[in-house]
Amino acid sequence: MSKLTGKVAVVTGASKGIGADIAKGFAAEGASVVVNYASSKEGAEKIVTEITKTGGKAIAVQGDVAKEDDVVRIFAETKKAFGKLDVLVNNAGVYQFAPIETVDTELFNRLFKTNVLGTLLATREAVKLFGEDGGSVINVGSAATELNPPTSSVYTATKGAVDSITAVLAKELGAKKIRVNSLNPGMIETEGTHTAGFIGSDFQKGVEADAPLGRIGQVSDLTPIAVFLASSDSGWLTGETLVASGGHR
Repeated sequence: MSKLTGKVAVVTGASKGIGADIAKGFAAEGASVVVNYASSKEGAEKIVTEITKTGGKAIAVQGDVAKEDDVVRIFAETKKAFGKLDVLVNNAGVYQFAPIETVDTELFNRLFKTNVLGTLLATREAVKLFGEDGGSVINVGSAATELNPPTSSVYTATKGAVDSITAVLAKELGAKKIRVNSLNPGMIETEGTHTAGFIGSDFQKGVEADAPLGRIGQVSDLTPIAVFLASSDSGWLTGETLVASGGHR
C-alpha cells in the first residue's frame, strides 16, 4: 500500500515550484489532492491533469491565502469534493529581499499577510476538517532563519514567525492528534528563483561554495520529506523544524 492511500491533502500555492511537486508526490502515494492557486489557473490545471492522467485524484481550487474569505472557500471546496481532510501543506508564500532603507508598509504587509496570516488562516480551517484520527500540518518555512542573509529582514521575519507558529500549534493541537512540523528549504531551483535572478548568480555560487553537498536544491529533494511528514512514518514527530538545505547553515 502507498504511504498516503485514502488520505486527502490540501497543498497551497501548488500551481508551480515546490508546491506543485509536493502535490504530484502526494498523489503518487495515493492521496487525493487539492491543488490551490492564487492566480495561475493554467498552472494548477496542468498539475491536476498530470495527476489524473496517471490515475490519481486532484482538483484545482482558486484562493489567495492572504484573504480570509478565500481561505474559507478553499476548505469548503475541499469538503465538498472529498468530504474530509488529513494533510495540509502551507506552501503558499511570497518573497522579496530589500535593504532596510527601502522597507515600507506595503512590503511588510504583502509578505506577512501571505506568509504568516495565510498560514494561520489555512491551519484554522484545516483543523475544522480533520477527523478523530487527527492530521498533519506541514509548514514550508525557510533556511533563511538559519542563514539570516543581508537584505532579507522582512522575509526572514515572516519565516521566523512560521517556525514559532509550528512550535506553538504542535503543543496546542497535539491533544487532537494533529501534528505540526516545518520543512525549511535552502535555495531551491524553481520558476521563482529563476525569475528573481538567483539562478546563475553570485548568490547561487556562494551557496554552492558553502553547502557541504556542493549544490542548490531541486524540488524533488523536498517532496520525499513532505511525504514522510504527511504519512504515519513520522507519527512520533511534531513541533519539529527540518532544515533541508544540503547542510548549508
